[in-house]
Amino acid sequence: MSGRQSFLNQAAPENYVAGLGRGATGFTTRSDLGPARSGPSEDQIKDALAKRAAQLGAAPPTAYGATEKKEENDEDDDRFQDPENEVGLFANGAYDRDDDEADRIYQEVDEKMERRRKHRRLVPYFRKTSPSPSGLEAYGLSYTLVLNEQITDLNPFASSREAREAEERRRHEAENPKIQQQFADLKRSLASVSDEDWANLPEVGDLTGKNRRTKQNLRQRFYAVPDSVIAGARDSGQFDTNVQDDGAPNGSGGDTADGTLTNFADIGAARDKVLQVRLDQAALGSGTDSTAGTATNIDPKGYLTSLSKSEISSGQAEVGDINRVRVLLESVIKTNPKHAPGWIAAARLEEVAGKMGKARQLLTQGIEMCPNSEDIFLEAIRMSREQIHNAKVIAADAIKRNPNSVRLWEAAMDLESDPASKKRVVRKALDIMPKSVALWKLAVNLEASEADARLLLARATEEIPLSEDLWLALARLETPENAQKVLNKARQALPKNHKIWIQATRLQEQLGINDRVSMLMKRAVQSLARESAMLKREEWIAEAEQCEEEGAVLTCGAIIRETLGYGLDEDDDRKEIFIEDAKASIAKGHYETARAILATSLRIFVTSKKTWSQAADLERNHGTQDTERTVLQKAVEAVPQAESLWLRLARLSGDLNDARRVLALAFNQNPNSENIYLQAIALESSHHEIDKARELLATARQDAGTDRVWIKSVAFERVQQNPTAALDLVTQALQLYPKAAKLWMQKGQIYESLSKLPQAREAYTTGTRACPSSVPLWLLAARLEERMGVTVKARSVLDRARLACPKNPQLWTESVRVERRANNLPQAKVLMAKALQECPASGLLWSESIWHLEARTQRKPRSLEAIKKVDNDPVLFVTVARVFWGERRLEKAASWFEKAILLDADLGDTWGWYVKFLGQHGTEEKRADVVAKCVLSEPKHGEVWAGVSKDPGNAEMGVEGVLGVVVGLLE
Repeated sequence: MSGRQSFLNQAAPENYVAGLGRGATGFTTRSDLGPARSGPSEDQIKDALAKRAAQLGAAPPTAYGATEKKEENDEDDDRFQDPENEVGLFANGAYDRDDDEADRIYQEVDEKMERRRKHRRLVPYFRKTSPSPSGLEAYGLSYTLVLNEQITDLNPFASSREAREAEERRRHEAENPKIQQQFADLKRSLASVSDEDWANLPEVGDLTGKNRRTKQNLRQRFYAVPDSVIAGARDSGQFDTNVQDDGAPNGSGGDTADGTLTNFADIGAARDKVLQVRLDQAALGSGTDSTAGTATNIDPKGYLTSLSKSEISSGQAEVGDINRVRVLLESVIKTNPKHAPGWIAAARLEEVAGKMGKARQLLTQGIEMCPNSEDIFLEAIRMSREQIHNAKVIAADAIKRNPNSVRLWEAAMDLESDPASKKRVVRKALDIMPKSVALWKLAVNLEASEADARLLLARATEEIPLSEDLWLALARLETPENAQKVLNKARQALPKNHKIWIQATRLQEQLGINDRVSMLMKRAVQSLARESAMLKREEWIAEAEQCEEEGAVLTCGAIIRETLGYGLDEDDDRKEIFIEDAKASIAKGHYETARAILATSLRIFVTSKKTWSQAADLERNHGTQDTERTVLQKAVEAVPQAESLWLRLARLSGDLNDARRVLALAFNQNPNSENIYLQAIALESSHHEIDKARELLATARQDAGTDRVWIKSVAFERVQQNPTAALDLVTQALQLYPKAAKLWMQKGQIYESLSKLPQAREAYTTGTRACPSSVPLWLLAARLEERMGVTVKARSVLDRARLACPKNPQLWTESVRVERRANNLPQAKVLMAKALQECPASGLLWSESIWHLEARTQRKPRSLEAIKKVDNDPVLFVTVARVFWGERRLEKAASWFEKAILLDADLGDTWGWYVKFLGQHGTEEKRADVVAKCVLSEPKHGEVWAGVSKDPGNAEMGVEGVLGVVVGLLE
């Protein structure tokens, strides 16, 4: 019995994975992997194997236990130059344990074979028999001679195996030399060739006769000339008297036919147009008003019919194009002769080609193939309108074959010239189709008498009781009493129709029965809810807006009151939803609908300050002062703690006593209120009650002692031209509020007004230390240094400001302006580049760069780049408008000014630029309208606007006065 185990009982080879060969591998879990512990490194494995080999007395392993292989001295190094030789092909592959085991096995086999070959070449010790000197050989005897030597070569004249293989290889290379070796002597001889011989070498070419004849035949091949070339040659010699769109006669263009001249003006205009389109698209992406020409609407259903509206001149259609399309359409007609659009298209093609006779002939054939098609008959009637008799014959044939076609009856009616004939045709159609609403409408429209139209509509409603339009038309023509009866019948016939109910409600409004308007709309909502025919709340709002457009204000309000909250739960944010609905209606110009929405919302949310403010804003912008005052009076009664509403009501008071009374009531509801104190002070100051205002300020500083009250007190004294008192107040205030940046600014400005610049510098410096995050304070400090002529110190202040307030565009802009005012434009551009890297979305920085650091020709491309990176910035929009203004693109400039105002109406500089623009290029009415809107908006911010409005000398100046000063200062 053999000691070898069976296959299934043998140990598995190294790296064996069960099922890997047939793809049946499973998954591995943490229990299979064991604890998360890294194994020995590669260097540790090599050291362990080397130590193991040293213990066994073997050579150290090269990789994973394989000893170094013996080098073969007879290896040919040129084999690596041969691409067919695969030795070393996989030298860069991963070397693992399997490779190591294979190399070890192959090395053992090679060593064993080498030992066998050496063993065969070696001859062991042997005994040589030789003849006996005593003649023993004659008797068959021999003797043995022992030689103590070893013969290593049985055949001393034969070479060893290696030498023989080397000889065979040398002989093979000599018989089959490589190409490189064959031309080696010729290459060496090329060194003796001179430059002149190289230059006289002929060009390599194909001189065979066959190829030469083929190339000659290619050059002699002829091609068909396109029809467009023939048509162009035909028209080139003609004289055309038509005038082009630009006003120049044909053929008088500035460029010659060979293209040697270039119209750079046209190229510049095209470039400007492309940039303009891109600017418009960028403005559309930022959420502003849309621009015409940026979208194209195509009606796929009416595309074929719309071909009749297109007019093509005789020279515009190419002859070749018409012929190709004619072939295609003929194929369509032959393939599917029952397809009416194919016949119509073929006829229209002939019409474009100017062959009306052939077009009518094609339509006649199409009618025979498609007698039940309305479109082909209508096309035939259209093409025969010049011959009215033939058109009537075609219409009669069409109606005979298609008597239930309303369109054919309408076409037949249009062919008649007098009203009596038209009525006769329509009545014949009604005899055949009494259920057609369109025919009844045609018949009613043809009637000149209201009585006849009323009779027709009465008959129509009997024939078609489910037609909403017929019932409503009849109700409009009837008297109010009969209209009510008609609408009652309509409600019975159409219980799910909401427009019948709306018309009935409007009828009550017309009759002056206002009490029944709301009651009837309430019944309408209940009835429609029972019939499950209620509209969505958005659709009801749309119906209310339509009623407002038609003058039914009470019906509009009734619809809103009864349906505004339909479909909304108490958990929903109904207050915000109602406010958004009101804003949407205001944007559409439906102010009565917005009033009704806000009134309904206030019935639910009586104490909502936001809703009352929206209602007051609506009356201020689109109502009168009386309506606004009424809304505010109701608002302060509902929300007495709303200080802003009290202040608005006080501003609307007619005289000083009424305002004082309102503020007194406000004090009772909101004692020690800072805002009410300040409003009272402003009221007394505006009416030149200086002592009363100063007394109120002292009381406010005691009762409502805040930094804002102290700031207003200092400002009041500055307005009254009392700098000493103002300085005392600001000194006291800074002891109480050292972190109030405005107090430090006021102190520095007071010193500046007194021409005490060192004290002003000290105030600003101390203020920046106490309030390092105040950007206006840093700006005032830097401007003071520049005013004193120390530009270096101004740069230092701005550098420290940017460190204290990083990524602030105002500080970067001021740094750039300092360098620009110092005529250091290179440094200004460097600073602007850094600023745009830190604040890439700042419209202020982009505007400064476009207007002051770019060449005039680069302003528009730079503006396009800025709009792509900045989203909705009014300062940038004003800059773009100024760019268009400079290019005399006045309409575009005005549109960009308006976009900037829509984005931020509180920016006074935008209003100033727009008014200045209108003063040069607008009408007086437009300018007055913009000024009025600016007064309503009451802007507060802007670089120039804030400097003018906060100047103590302009304290009594209104919004319109400030606007005039700003317009004069803008450059």
